[in-house]
Amino acid sequence: MLPFARVSIIGMGLIGSSLARAVRAHMPTVRLTATDADPAVRERVRDLNLVDDVADSAGAAVVDADLVVLAVPLGAFAAVGAEIAPELASGAIVSDVGSAKQIVIDALGPLMPPGVHLIPAHPVAGTERSGPDAGFPTLFEGRWCILTPPEGADSAAVARLSEFWARVGSRVEVMEPRHHDLVLAVTSHIPHLIAYSIVGTAADLEGVTRGEVIKYSAGGFRDFTRIAASDPTMWRDVFLTNKDAVLEVLGRVSEDIAALQRAIRWGEGDALFQRFSSSRDIRRAIIDAGQDTADPDFGRHH
Repeated sequence: MLPFARVSIIGMGLIGSSLARAVRAHMPTVRLTATDADPAVRERVRDLNLVDDVADSAGAAVVDADLVVLAVPLGAFAAVGAEIAPELASGAIVSDVGSAKQIVIDALGPLMPPGVHLIPAHPVAGTERSGPDAGFPTLFEGRWCILTPPEGADSAAVARLSEFWARVGSRVEVMEPRHHDLVLAVTSHIPHLIAYSIVGTAADLEGVTRGEVIKYSAGGFRDFTRIAASDPTMWRDVFLTNKDAVLEVLGRVSEDIAALQRAIRWGEGDALFQRFSSSRDIRRAIIDAGQDTADPDFGRHH
């Protein structure tokens, strides 16, 4: 038996459109409704035939849905929540795909009517591309989806949402919201912040032209530019809504960079070698855990 019969997706960028494709592939009898704030995106979703119905507003999209998934920037959650709240069916589950989780509970929790279950979620998957054409149905396969139910959440609702994400190929974990935000600050948010910083520094560096930066881009810098090409609206909202965890981890990173700076200045090769060896071990562990490939050039096809 399917966990949901009618699913509504609000926001049809990379994650929303990938989720629609995955549901179509793995649960073809589910009735899919979607919407997007951008009329051009709504029209493109119709052209691609990604869902059964494309609504012109978020409120219209959620009528009769038993699962509603917000796939919009975190800064838009409060406004979208206020719009959909009067239209939500009793017993419906409201979830999301955002990269920070405590903000979801804070923004949406007070807006949810009685009988509606708020179960935030974060599929830890994505690419640097955006828009409905960027999605693909296998995006979530073998990737973790972290559920962060608020205290007192209905266990049956959590189980149904867990089954839903398992059906599209995800490995599901349940985590406390603030702990999630700290973990993701380390594994996702700070790496993006560093990528934005390094690419910006290279573009502004006196004595090195923009043409040279592009022409002589080595693998490391090239990979930073891939990360830094991610959706700027989404990442602006991630840093503003998860600022406490980001600033905590950023402080530790700054201390570690200062230690490396001292080691380089004083020629402490053993300290550098130890840090680099430890980092290589982390890379190997990620590959062993199936979260990346050991193929040359990160599996890129040229």
